[in-house]
Formats: sequence, structure tokens, C-alpha cells
Amino acid sequence: MSNEIENKSQKVGFSLADEIARSGRSNYPGRGRSGGSRGGGPRRDSDLDQKVIHSRRVTRVVAGGRRFSIAVALAVGDHRGSVGLGTGKAGDTQMAMIKALRMAKKNMFKVPLTSESSIPHEVWAKFGSAKIKIMPNGGRGLMSGSSVRDLVRLAGIKDVTTKILSGSKNRLNNARATIKALRQIKSRIPLEPKT
Repeated sequence: MSNEIENKSQKVGFSLADEIARSGRSNYPGRGRSGGSRGGGPRRDSDLDQKVIHSRRVTRVVAGGRRFSIAVALAVGDHRGSVGLGTGKAGDTQMAMIKALRMAKKNMFKVPLTSESSIPHEVWAKFGSAKIKIMPNGGRGLMSGSSVRDLVRLAGIKDVTTKILSGSKNRLNNARATIKALRQIKSRIPLEPKT
């Protein structure tokens, strides 16, 4: 008797899953690949590009000895003005990268760009001991280094000069200072003359 129930439940489960997969739609509004109550459709993350900024092995000391894990900092961007930075830590590199990617997507924001793929004005920011200055450079291309270059390129900015003003070699702090600077960029709004 119990075998019959198991066989029937497996058949029902497979047929329902097959039907949903075959049709490409779910019968429940708001669920499934497409046709949800709010427009539906699959999430399109394929246009996002990612770059590992920093990866290192970290250690936690416990009573039984040392526990090793991997910490990863990852940047994500669409080359059209959106960029984000995330960190993740796990026992293996793959899981740490998945966590960092999830956080980076969650932290994404839009950077206002000019028509020449530059920034409208100069900005600078400080995070920890890292100081970053980002300036539009008038048609000379991307002049940058370190993790700053990766973030600026992922954001789609093609015509800036960046300068690391501090002596900090910490790639993660430089990346966080860059994100802080990019968040300060305001779109150029024409000012009305005072009367």
C-alpha cells in the first residue's frame, strides 16, 4: 500500500513539473518564469560582468585548532552606468564568490554619466586610510590603476583620470573609497540665473 502511494506521488510530482517546464508558464499568478501578475519574465543578469577585486585565506582560531576560510571581494557592473561591490566569506572559493556576487548585486547603484562616457565633475572620497580622486580628463581615455580601474571600467566610464592620493595598497579599501566617490557624482543640472 505504501509503495503504491509513493509511486503515485512520484508520478504526480513528475507530471506536474513536466507540465510546468513544457508550458514555460505557471498557473499561479505572480509565480513562474513569465506571465506573473506584475509583468513576470526571467531575471536578466546575463549582461552583468564581474571581476574579483581581492581574494585571501583567513583563519579563525577555535579550541580544536585553526579553521580556514576564503574571503572574496567582487565587483559587478553592466558597462552602462551601474556598478556594485560585495564581499563574501565561506569554506571554499566558489561559495565565497557566490555570496560576494549576491551582495554586489544587492549593492548596485547607478552612476550618472555624460554622453562621452565620462563623469560630469571631479569627486574624491576617503575610506579608512585610502583616498581616491576621480576627475574627467577631456578625451584622453581611462587613466587609472589598481582596483579603481576595475570598478570604473565595470561602471562603463571610459574617459577619466583617477589618482590614489594615499599610500594605501589595500585593494579592498581602495575599491570601497572608489564606490564612495562614485556615489557622490551628481548629474549635471543647468542652473537658472538669479534675477
